[in-house]
Amino acid sequence: MSRIGKAPIAIPAGVTVSVSDKNLVSVKGPKGELLQQVDSDITVGQEDGNIVITRPTEQKRHKALHGLYRALINNMVFGVTEGYKTTQELVGVGYRANANGNTLELTLGFSHQIVFVLPSEIKVTTTADKGKNPTITLESIDKQLIGQVAAKIRSLRKPEPYKGKGIKFAGEVLRRKAGKSAKK
Repeated sequence: MSRIGKAPIAIPAGVTVSVSDKNLVSVKGPKGELLQQVDSDITVGQEDGNIVITRPTEQKRHKALHGLYRALINNMVFGVTEGYKTTQELVGVGYRANANGNTLELTLGFSHQIVFVLPSEIKVTTTADKGKNPTITLESIDKQLIGQVAAKIRSLRKPEPYKGKGIKFAGEVLRRKAGKSAKK
């Protein structure tokens, strides 16, 4: 746990990091700004163009928080410089996705359409190429938020194990089951 926390975080050009007196870390970059409240036991400082996180003792709780906050701040630095992107596929006959601003309209084989309102920090695009599954692409600077929204979209119609129909992440390998006919 503590080995992750000991690694310094390099601050790229164009990124400014500031820590308030109440341990609120602010990271500003070319893509936006992110804030993270850090536990009062953990100290965040800057040395030689790097962010250094230190813990007061070797307690198990402090070791866990040390690695956690180092990873969160590293994700913030990466997010404001390059950003995060996830792609999901809709597998199934008649499954469609349509993006209008910050709303996502999904047709997933139910008797009704699902209208999913996305947070303003996330940009969504959909594609429906002929002969390929429709895809949903989410882009954001916040790794936690984009992961949570992608998981919520996936939970609307999880891939089933027999035919693989549902919403899956691009490149995800599903564990498939044999049907009744395989029992001979």
